[in-house]
Amino acid sequence: MNKIFWASLPLIAVSSAVIAAPKYQTEAPIAYMTDLSSGAILFEKNADKQIPPASMAKMMTVYVAFDQIAKGKLKLDEKVNIQRATWQKWQGQGSTMFLGVNDKPTVKDLLHGVITLSGNDSSVVLSEAIAGTEENFADIMTKTAKRIGMKNSRFGNSTGWPDEGKTMVTARDLGTLGKRLSDDFPKLYKDFFGLTEFTWGKTNSGDPITQPNRNPLLGKIAGADGLKTGHTEEAGFGFTGSAEQNGRRIVSVLAGLNTYGGRSNESVKFMNWGFNAWETKALFKKGAKVQSADVQLGDSSSVDLVAPKDLFTTLPKGSDSNFSMKVRYNGPIKAPITKGQQIATLIVSTGDAGTQSMPLVAAETIDEAGFFGRVWAGLKSLFGLG
Repeated sequence: MNKIFWASLPLIAVSSAVIAAPKYQTEAPIAYMTDLSSGAILFEKNADKQIPPASMAKMMTVYVAFDQIAKGKLKLDEKVNIQRATWQKWQGQGSTMFLGVNDKPTVKDLLHGVITLSGNDSSVVLSEAIAGTEENFADIMTKTAKRIGMKNSRFGNSTGWPDEGKTMVTARDLGTLGKRLSDDFPKLYKDFFGLTEFTWGKTNSGDPITQPNRNPLLGKIAGADGLKTGHTEEAGFGFTGSAEQNGRRIVSVLAGLNTYGGRSNESVKFMNWGFNAWETKALFKKGAKVQSADVQLGDSSSVDLVAPKDLFTTLPKGSDSNFSMKVRYNGPIKAPITKGQQIATLIVSTGDAGTQSMPLVAAETIDEAGFFGRVWAGLKSLFGLG
């Protein structure tokens, strides 16, 4: 039976001076912010309250589509037929891509329609292309949400359109979704999010229709490239934002604001606070050994745990706070182990930014031991040999 192992690393003490965690006040009844470079939660306010997401639900529609593309089940250049009933239902209903019933958009076009234009029509057409019906697609959304760590969210449709409580999320879960979109599909994320405008459809006079991205951070926050606004009467104005500066990515969530302008102003103010009131301190470079772990029934008795990327801790700007580090893993770890496989977690404890968790991976591949190796390992275990 595996046990949880904790390995303490040396306490890092820069000095005895400590600056209190930065304070922030927001008009938003729901707010959440996390620094992806360290896993630090910088701010939370009613972050676990279930709320209707409005069009922020389309982030999950995009995640499912990206997942299908990554698995080779969906192609970006694949043309999609539009069902007449879908066109009739969503023609001019809320935010729209202005799809025509005879249009033949590609999956790529529809993704731009969902991400940049927040099109309800493009969301439903894309969901039907993937799952046959929007109802089937919503079931996939909910199952996928659970799989990626969204513990308190469920989906009844692909758009976030009010559905009597079938679609509900939390700000913390939206933060998780924002993280997973950029982490799991970095190329697709870069290709689709952050586009300032997209053109599709024509006016009655035949002119092309170009619509801007409603992301309030674009052009106002350096490195802003996502993610999704949302608004309905029941949900108010909300926004899940993402920006990266000097290798440091922050995801923020605001919900329940009263006005369009209030959402825009608060989104910019909130993200500025995240970057300006906090800073990162380097811990380990990519590939650096952090600790080692015991291996069971492998051709090696241990494996080095290394940083999969540059690892940081997040602290209040100007702070010289102490922080401690521990490595956590379920061990002994059974072979086989693949190089780059996450097998442990670095836990950083700070006085100002709580506990921050970062993955650690295997430095090399460890194969299963041969017959005699397994016998020898069994004998050592039996007689308590090292």
